[in-house]
Amino acid sequence: MLIWACIGWVFAATVVAMLPMRHQYIPGVTLLIAAPALILWVGISVAWWAGALALAAFVSMFRNPLRYFLAKARGQNPQLPPELRS
Repeated sequence: MLIWACIGWVFAATVVAMLPMRHQYIPGVTLLIAAPALILWVGISVAWWAGALALAAFVSMFRNPLRYFLAKARGQNPQLPPELRS
């Protein structure tokens, strides 16, 4: 089941990446929220180092949204790209 969940997440991320930027926000946040649970599942089911590799891949793929949410958590006011502003 774990492998199918990982494959499904990868395909979903690929489809979201092909969407125009203004349509990526909601599915991208959904993938961003689902990833830690999947990474934890990998780490518990396979090995800690596999979870660490999955975490490194996740941080690499979502570095800009993670920077944005980190800045928000620090109380800063980061700017969204023009495509996402309403």
